[in-house]
Amino acid sequence: MKIVDISPETEKTYFCCLEDWSDEMKEAGDHKQRWYERMKDKGLRVKLAKNENDEVAGMIQYLPVEYSMFEGRDLHVVLCIWVHAYKQGIGDQRKKGLGKALLRAAEEDCREMGSGGLVTWGVSLPVFMRASWFRKHGYKVVDKSSGMRLMWKPFRDGVNPPKFMKKKKTPDKGADKVNITVFKTGWCPAMNMAFERTLRASKDFGDKIDFMEYDTVDRTLVDEWGISDGIYIDGKELRTGPPPKYEKVHRRIAKRAGKVKSAS
Repeated sequence: MKIVDISPETEKTYFCCLEDWSDEMKEAGDHKQRWYERMKDKGLRVKLAKNENDEVAGMIQYLPVEYSMFEGRDLHVVLCIWVHAYKQGIGDQRKKGLGKALLRAAEEDCREMGSGGLVTWGVSLPVFMRASWFRKHGYKVVDKSSGMRLMWKPFRDGVNPPKFMKKKKTPDKGADKVNITVFKTGWCPAMNMAFERTLRASKDFGDKIDFMEYDTVDRTLVDEWGISDGIYIDGKELRTGPPPKYEKVHRRIAKRAGKVKSAS
């Protein structure tokens, strides 16, 4: 097992979060690639774990907190850490120490860059990005939001802990159309998949839909709304983790569109 930096040869695997065997992943489009091209010169770092067969089996991506979904200064944020866990493709690669090695490599990199600490998010349930796993590696909870935990490991004294970003406003319900509002950075294929399904479903309802997309790589928009990634249908947020099926999104929109009179 070895940890390497992303390279032109491994970018394609990274863009689909190691799931290049997945037909469903193709629904996510090229949003992550475009996000990467914009962010790689702004401090984004990507490290990959290769297994004994020299296959990319794990990944971690992290960047300065100023470009993340959290509030803070002089910190770096782990957007996600992922080890291939499926039977398809290269098979389940967990329980080999890949995640631990990736996290350690990111910590060492951030220390060398002079960062004040590394921040991550975790969930209280035993699923992806488990808060309990990060606790085992020295991370402490500094903020909570429902089942989400904001965690960090400071590297020196005098650094202030990060905070969850507070939502400042929510998209309104449409007056004479269904208001669909999307906030999208592009870093997460699961979110990109939900976005593409929402966009595709909305096209079935023609002039009954008012579709608005916010590119939240633009930090001024994040500061204005307090939202980094999210999909809202007439002011109600669509749950996107895991990404909802196209049929479910279509039904949600249809329910709202059924109450809208066709434009004359």
